[in-house]
Amino acid sequence: MKIKRNTVLKPIVFLACLGPFIGLVYSGFTAHLGADPVMRVTHVTGGWTLKLLLVSLAITPLRRISGVNWLIQYRRMIGLFSFFYGCLHLLTYLLLDQNFNPVRIAHDIGKRPFITVGFAAWCLLVPLAITSTQAAIRRLGKKWQTLHRIVYLAAAFGVLHFYWLVKKDVSEPLTYAAVLAILLGYRAVLYAMERARKAQQPAKQPVSA
Repeated sequence: MKIKRNTVLKPIVFLACLGPFIGLVYSGFTAHLGADPVMRVTHVTGGWTLKLLLVSLAITPLRRISGVNWLIQYRRMIGLFSFFYGCLHLLTYLLLDQNFNPVRIAHDIGKRPFITVGFAAWCLLVPLAITSTQAAIRRLGKKWQTLHRIVYLAAAFGVLHFYWLVKKDVSEPLTYAAVLAILLGYRAVLYAMERARKAQQPAKQPVSA
């Protein structure tokens, strides 16, 4: 019996994306989150938000370059997992770090602007997650693609949030920034090539009476 590729790979991709969360839960129950558990959870959830977001953005270039079209089937799942970890990251800050204290949160935001940038990145991901269904794609039509281009701005804010957060070793956020720059550069090249192709097309001749 022939097994469909999606039947095998989809659960593997799902479990791979869920793995960091399972690891955090296991570490929590076994008291292996380290000396500062809140910092550990914050770092892991924030890191995987960025990693999965960049992976989801890399799928389209990889598909076009390699010709492996079935990669596109996992872009939405990976993107939603990025949003999932982003929600965990935000909740960790609000609940575990600040105890949902509005005064403390307002003071912290004023003192550390990287929090504002990170929150802005999360806000940009919210409409993308809400409109990720097939029904939303059909309802929005061409507007859906325009809306989902803000994912690059969300990724840029996420990288900036991480860069401002790090005090000494900025090698990791700079690595993310380099990956994002490559992805944006690829899109810019495609856009320029598309404009050049349209400019070279002969104009339609008017139909004579």
